[in-house]
Amino acid sequence: MPASATAINWDAFIADLGEMEVIRDRTQLEKLSKDYYYFSPILQPQLVDKVADLVVRPRSEAAVLRVARICAAAKVPLTVRGAGTGNYGQCIPLAGGVILDLSGMNEVKWVKPGIACVEPGVKLAAIDKVTRPQGWEIRMYPSTYRTATIGGFIGGGSGGIGSITYGQLRDRGNLNAVRVVTLEDEPRVIELRGDAVQQVNHAYGTNGIITELEIPLGPAYPWTEVIVTFGDFMTAARFGQALGDADGLIKKLISIHAWPIPSYFAALKPYLPEGQAAALVMVAEPSMESFAELVADWGGTITYRKEAQDANKGVALAEFTWNHTTLHARSVDTRFTYLQTLFPYDPDLKLVQHMVEHFGDEVLMHLEYLRMNSTVVPAALQLVRYTTPERLQEIIRYHEAQGAFIANPHTYILEDGGRKTIDTAQVNFKAQVDPHGLLNPGKMRGWLERRAS
Repeated sequence: MPASATAINWDAFIADLGEMEVIRDRTQLEKLSKDYYYFSPILQPQLVDKVADLVVRPRSEAAVLRVARICAAAKVPLTVRGAGTGNYGQCIPLAGGVILDLSGMNEVKWVKPGIACVEPGVKLAAIDKVTRPQGWEIRMYPSTYRTATIGGFIGGGSGGIGSITYGQLRDRGNLNAVRVVTLEDEPRVIELRGDAVQQVNHAYGTNGIITELEIPLGPAYPWTEVIVTFGDFMTAARFGQALGDADGLIKKLISIHAWPIPSYFAALKPYLPEGQAAALVMVAEPSMESFAELVADWGGTITYRKEAQDANKGVALAEFTWNHTTLHARSVDTRFTYLQTLFPYDPDLKLVQHMVEHFGDEVLMHLEYLRMNSTVVPAALQLVRYTTPERLQEIIRYHEAQGAFIANPHTYILEDGGRKTIDTAQVNFKAQVDPHGLLNPGKMRGWLERRAS
């Protein structure tokens, strides 16, 4: 069991760490103990006062092993942190203790055709900076591409820009291998390869400290960023489905927004006419001629186009999609929160249309298309005009009753969000590598139930 933080002699603990970077400043502790949990009005009061006692920033696997050994000996809780760009409190320490900030482990170790070996703290954009000159790029990334780390993305993410082609992180083949440090009395380094990586994939760092990853890469295309507007949302949504289903068109992003969501994108205002639904897309330059024909087929209007050669100029459309959409909406009205919904495959989008008509302006539709089980489906990150916890639960239950899958973003418990069931393989792995339950305690329901039985 984790020790009480008040019982720890922190000066002695720090002395044992040696020359490692340690942060004790209260302001920094507050900052490095938090993520974007406040997007949820349910999580905000639950997590606002949770702060670590210490932040440690190792720069090598050997240093991670040292921290793990010291934490295990003192029974100190340890919570791993990437860049803190998650939204569910994944990296917020419920029991205090140590935050292990891996941002200092940021090396791209090697790149081969179709694969790269990286440390967990390297930023996603920095990986592409190394791999793209060799003709390769990372397969998918969240809208926090410029700031998120690969370790944090694997530990807490699920998909993003690129999922329209490659599916989700949990799909077989989207993570090749990881090295993991255990939190035993004598910590070990374990290599997991192939399907075994699922034991730590999207586990919030509850069952191992990732110190190295082998990730698959995709061919690097010159991407054109485009905004297409439509007179009504359902036409925009069906255009998104048609683009996703067009196998010959190479695309990386299909993001569809009902009005008034585009009105929250201040930097894009000149390209978003009043009252129009908008599609924000990334299409490979060789596909642009055929893409323009598809737009014409659906009666859309291209209002913005940025060529790949100008990718580093101005705004990036990706930063208005996925959960950046919620960020922009909340910059206008902090009462907005969001849902995460997966709609079943249906080319006619009947359930999407039903939800648009049923909830009206209370739940504003925002779709992100992704590939799942060889079909293209809309995943929604709807904006919700929040009123009460009870009403939010009613909205969630209504979606589920109609056949939509909700990955609840208003819980910090791993299994109660997107998984819905206990992953026994992850729980069993935790029993092997974290027998004292020190890694990010309180986040894995399967472990809590195991200890209680």
